[in-house]
Amino acid sequence: MSDDLLNPHSALIYIMVLMSAADNNMTDRELQRIGEQVRNLPVFLDFNEEELVPLAQDCAARLGEPGGLDQVMDLIVASLPARLSETAYAMACEIAAADLHVEQEELRLLQQLRENLDLDRLIAAAIERGVRARHTTL
Repeated sequence: MSDDLLNPHSALIYIMVLMSAADNNMTDRELQRIGEQVRNLPVFLDFNEEELVPLAQDCAARLGEPGGLDQVMDLIVASLPARLSETAYAMACEIAAADLHVEQEELRLLQQLRENLDLDRLIAAAIERGVRARHTTL
């Protein structure tokens, strides 16, 4: 894996792909949610959507390498500006909730993200609760 850092957009996309791949099952709902986030969130206003698929493929390839999860996590953390940590965690939670059921692997990855992004536990809990509220069904 290259030692080059990612730009902030790429780091955010890597986080979403990482979360989608956490349970070894990247579902259509998760992939659709990634696309929705890229199209709708202000942080992606100046992002070229044509870069989404190649970035997702690159992240998946890196994850497939030996030690890929740790390497990708380290790359994301090194590349992501601290001011985007809460945004990144919220995006990860959105992808985890996309299937309306969060698997154990996804919960462990969210915990690892909280720790690596140095998020306050109360802030993380508020983000999680907001996502849960948006994904509640009748």
